[in-house]
Amino acid sequence: MDVRIAFTAIGLPGHFYPLVPLAWACRAAGHDVLMVTTDGFTAGAVRSGLPVASCGPAADFVDLVTHGGVQDEEYANGRAFGRIARQRLPRTERLLRDWRPDLVVSERAEFAGPIAAHTLGIPQVELHWGRAALPQYRIAAADELRPTLAARGLAGLPAPRASLNPWPPGLRLPYAGGHLSVRHESYNGDALVPGWALERRTRPRVCMTLGTVVPRIGEDVVSAWHPVLLALAELDVELVVAVSETVAARWPALPDAVRHFGWLPLSQSLGACDAVIHHGGQGTTLTALATGRPQVMLPVFDDQFDNTEAVVRAGAGLRLLPDEVTPASVAARTGEVLARPGYARAAADVATEIAAQPSTADTVRVLVDLAREPLGRAA
Repeated sequence: MDVRIAFTAIGLPGHFYPLVPLAWACRAAGHDVLMVTTDGFTAGAVRSGLPVASCGPAADFVDLVTHGGVQDEEYANGRAFGRIARQRLPRTERLLRDWRPDLVVSERAEFAGPIAAHTLGIPQVELHWGRAALPQYRIAAADELRPTLAARGLAGLPAPRASLNPWPPGLRLPYAGGHLSVRHESYNGDALVPGWALERRTRPRVCMTLGTVVPRIGEDVVSAWHPVLLALAELDVELVVAVSETVAARWPALPDAVRHFGWLPLSQSLGACDAVIHHGGQGTTLTALATGRPQVMLPVFDDQFDNTEAVVRAGAGLRLLPDEVTPASVAARTGEVLARPGYARAAADVATEIAAQPSTADTVRVLVDLAREPLGRAA
């Protein structure tokens, strides 16, 4: 018998995109799926080709964090996720009550779905992103939602029935030992595959990307990257820059070494590069590892530091902390990664481990079993 599965995510690409391959696998297996997100993100969500429903007004995560008045970064982010959940919860509960899913799958920072699922007696599974435990996320979100939780008889945020983890076991931290494995499969939005990604390259190609949140947290972050590009151009490499045209428009003229700038489908584009420079976000890190590409990582906040540490420990790349980042240091680390084949070999080893994980198609059967398991047997 087919089941109904609702997928819930806050309105950020890095949170929504990881759910898309799993949702498509469920739909391809004949199950009914519904993607649930906020008003301001539905236009991008529907381009995934999946059914999408809105559960509440748009909420700007960056603004919520910036004006939160909290010094601890991880806690401030958790409070922001809690505020988003509070705004979404009434419509999320109504939507799930009307649609009657058999299972709710939520990315780890989306808390309205788990609360609504618990209230309605629906089993819930978490899609875990990032390597870090990030305990302050749940603590802060629970603090923000305390009256809401108490009204539903909850002392804290409900625990998921299971957590799905796309990080290969060899790179996980001990707290994630009980997580269920699922292979990282990239979803790239609606970016076209550029012609150069299909051509044979004649000199080293390096991709630089900032992700979607980092460019919005400060003008100094954006402006600092143009001198980095100038320094990288001295390495005699071909550069591709995966940033929005809005960000690139704020830079002076780009060096001749830049072949492309703008949105890119990372899974295809990184496979056509020799190294990747990035901020250490979940999607970029795992996509680079899955394609066997060494990395130079410049983490900025939260899980990015743990993500980059995992890559360094695996021997698949190098990291520069915020106070170590200069145009010269980024260029030097990139030159080192390109010159020493050991980094690429280590990245290829991790790619093999990622490929050995259960696919999203395999994971559909796990979700169906969890949906049908009596709630009293939940772990």
